[in-house]
This record gives sequence, structure tokens and C-alpha cells, in this order.
Amino acid sequence: MPRRTDRPAELELLSEREQQVLLLVGDGRSNREIARTLRVSEATVKSHVSRVLAKLELRDRVHAAQLVWRLGLGSPSLLPQT
Repeated sequence: MPRRTDRPAELELLSEREQQVLLLVGDGRSNREIARTLRVSEATVKSHVSRVLAKLELRDRVHAAQLVWRLGLGSPSLLPQT
């Protein structure tokens, strides 16, 4: 029997950090802003964004942001508060 989840299937393909990055991309944040929010380097953010795009077979950040909104996840309020 398949595992029941309230999360969109697309998110199951991503690590927790990649999910965080995707939500922030969906909020229109730049790599620099994401890096500051998550307290990582911009290079790390670029790596995460690249992996998200590859795993979800998306062309670019715009398509990633569209996916976030289509899934109804258009708020990074889902991120853990640090």
C-alpha cells in the first residue's frame, strides 16, 4: 500500500534543504538572499538550485517558482524558524 502523505509528490524527490531552497526560489529570492536566510554560501545555494532543477526536470528558476505556486506552496513560512 502506498505511503499516505499530504505533501506533493514532487517534494518527495528533494532533500529537506532542497525543499527549503525551492520554497525560497518560489518566493522570488536571489541566491544571495537564500544564502543569507539559510546561512550557507552562495555557491552552496547554486548547487542546491541546480539539483532541484535537475531532479524536478525544470528548465530554470522561473519554472521552479511556477511549480511552487502551482502546488500551493507559495510561502516560505513552511521553513523551520532558525
